[in-house]
This record gives sequence, structure tokens and C-alpha cells, in this order.
Amino acid sequence: MRRLPFAGVALLPLMLAACAGLPEVATPQPDLPRAFFHQPQGPASTALAALMPTGDPAYAALSAAALANAPNLAEAAARIDAARAGARSAGAARLPDISADSGVTRNRINPAQFGAAGQQGFIPRAQTSYGANITASWDPDIFGRLKAQERAALARIDSATAQAQGVRLALLAEIAASITDWRVLDARAAAILADGDAARQLSALAKVREDAGIAPGFDRVRAEAAASGSATRLAALESDRAQLIGRLVTLTAQDAATVRAALAARVSSLRLANAPATLPSDLLANRPDVAAAAAELAVTDAALAAAARARFPRITLSGVIGLLSFRPADFFDDSVVGTLAGGIAGPLLDFGRVGAQIDAASADKRAAFAAYRGAVYQALGDAEGAYGLVAAADAESRLAVDEHGQLTRAANLAETRYKAGLASFLDVLEARRAADASGERSAAALGRAARARIVLWQALGGEVTASAAPLQ
Repeated sequence: MRRLPFAGVALLPLMLAACAGLPEVATPQPDLPRAFFHQPQGPASTALAALMPTGDPAYAALSAAALANAPNLAEAAARIDAARAGARSAGAARLPDISADSGVTRNRINPAQFGAAGQQGFIPRAQTSYGANITASWDPDIFGRLKAQERAALARIDSATAQAQGVRLALLAEIAASITDWRVLDARAAAILADGDAARQLSALAKVREDAGIAPGFDRVRAEAAASGSATRLAALESDRAQLIGRLVTLTAQDAATVRAALAARVSSLRLANAPATLPSDLLANRPDVAAAAAELAVTDAALAAAARARFPRITLSGVIGLLSFRPADFFDDSVVGTLAGGIAGPLLDFGRVGAQIDAASADKRAAFAAYRGAVYQALGDAEGAYGLVAAADAESRLAVDEHGQLTRAANLAETRYKAGLASFLDVLEARRAADASGERSAAALGRAARARIVLWQALGGEVTASAAPLQ
């Protein structure tokens, strides 16, 4: 009878060697280019935060309100808390489990089942027992299954944190873009007001010339129509303002009056900072989606290790110590009982259940690696596109501003020639109409250039500072 345990111990190394093979899933580092194609030349002297409208009081107020109250950030923070709770649970699973219980049990017995002893009255018909126990059990996790599960739980915290950081960056980028659009509307409105003033001045001049009999009344009517057109264009901007207010209410969880009051603060003009030069490898550390994908890859790696270690035997140590008595008066009088046990159990013939779980975990890891590569190349594509967008928007804004300056000078020259009688009123109106349209175009072009910088800020992963993670 003693040979069986020794035989089992002798065969145990062979069993472990048979299941020691851990499936391998190759996860090579994706190849990255050395530089971005559209990246500006020169030293990276501009901070990434300079791409955002940090000097705008509306952005400072509304972004702070959003970080404090936005529902999607609260949801992301709750997911981090859930991941941390899972990690604490996985860590506690590696420690002993100690519990306590107590109870009173009353048994009624048929003495006849004990034969002559029962018939002679040696066996009581009823028996009451009083007990209190402390039970402890522990899995020493010799083969690392529980440790791998804890690693997976810790990696889920990293994934949830990175996803929350991505939500934060997207929120700030949306707020910055909306405020930039509002400032563009302000610039367009200023250009339209200037156009209306110029049209009214022309109308007054045409009235003077009409009264003097120098020009027909039709010139005054056309000038008044131009002024009315400016007023119509100005009124049309209010629909865009209403949409921006609604978007900011959604983003910041503030009421419309608060949003409107924040936007009432005036700024001088849109500030266009130079695009900073970065390396493609910086995206691996800065981009939240890449960090989240890397964390998910770590989760699947640990889950694969845990699934593979399910083939190994599980060793459990347990013990019970307590008090047992059949009379309350004797409960603390020499009534100590105890049990100490150790067990080993493992799969012997599971018909491929563990193997299927390992295959599923291996497939999950391959899928996570593909998702990680996809996130890396998504980040590269976003950054390349954002750098190109900044370059194109800057070129467009420079040309639009130059065009506006030239057409404004042409309109002033046409008005001077008209006053001197060297040009027709139609020439003045055409020159003024072209200058008016170019004013709105230059304001919109500057807005697109500012928006392109916000896109670049988000594509590069936002500003990496100690205070950049409000979700703890």
C-alpha cells in the first residue's frame, strides 16, 4: 500500500515535463520610419501644448469644467476603479483564505440501528452538538497560475487608464476645436461688420453724388443692397453659434448660459504656433490608444500563461481548528478539535478541455497583437496626415491673408478713383465685394490652420506632463 504514493511522486516530474511546454506567440516590435514625411525641419523648440488655445480664457474655463464634470470621463474613471478592484481580488486569491463559523446541531437517532447496544440504552435517542471553527486554506501557487492571473488584472488597470486618457484627450480636442470655431465666427462677424460699414459709407457717398446730380440714384440703391447683404450674412452666423453652444454643453456638462458667458471673453486673434518636430517612436509612449493596445496585449499574454498552467497539478493546504462539545458547560473544557490536510489535483483525462482553452487564449493573444500593430500604424497615419494638414493649412492661410490685403487695397483705390470721378460705381462695388469675400475667406483659413494644430496635438498623443492624467 505504501508503494502507490512513492510511485506517484516518482511519476510527478514526468507529468510536469509533459505539460511544461508553453505555447509561444511571436510579438515582434512593428517597424517604424525614422521620421515623418511632412515633419517640419529644424529643432523641436515648440512645446506640444502650444498647439492648443491655452491662452484663451474660454478654453481654460470650459476645459476645467469638463475635466471635473464630463459624464464620459466619470464613466472612464469608474472603469479604472473596476479594474483596480479586479486586481485586488486577483492579488487576494494568492493569499490564504481564512473563515470562521459556529453552529448548533441536534440529531435524533434510532437506537435500533445499532443492534444490541442500542436496545440496551447505550446509544442516546437525541444528541446536540455545539461547535465553533476557524478554517484556513491556501494554494501556494507553485506553478504560477494565480500569479499570471494577477498580472492580467494589473495589465487591465493600465488598459483602462490609457483608454481614460484617450477619452480625456478627445474631450479636450473637441472643446478646443469648438472654441476655435467660435473665434472664427467672431473673426468672420468682424469682417462682415467692416463690410457693412464700408457699404453704408458708399451708400452715403452715392447719396451725396445723387443729390448733386453727379450720379444716378441706382448707385445708392446698389450700395444699400450691399449693406443689406452684409446684415444677412451676419445673421446667418447665429445658426452656427447655436450649434457650437449645444456641442459645448454636451462636452462640458455646463448649461448654455455658463458656456455663453465663458465664450464672451475676447481674444486678440488666433495664435498659430509652429508645429513641433517629433519622432515616430514617440507615439508608442504618448498615444493613449497605442498604450491601451499594448496593455491589452499584456493582458492576453498573462491570460495565455494562466491557461497553459491549468495543465499543472494544483496543491492545496487546508486546516481547521475549533471547539466541539455536546454540552454547553463543557464547551471550553478540553473540547479542542483540529484537522490539517494537504491535497494535489490535476487534469488526468479532460478530453481536450484545457487544450481548447489554451488555443483560445493563444488566438486572443494573436488578435491583441494584430490590434496593437493596427493601433501603431493608425497613430503613424494620424500623425503623418496631421503634419501634412498643418503644412497645407498654413500655406492656404498665408495666401488668403495676402489676397485679403491686396483686394482691400484694390477696393480702397477704386473708392478713391470713384471720388475723383476716374472710376464707375460698378467698379467700386465689384472691388468691395471681392475684398469683403476675401475677409471671410482669410478668417476661415486661419481657423482651419488653428484647427489643424489641434488635430496634430491629438495625433501626437497630447501633452505628456505629470498633471495630464486627472483620472486617478
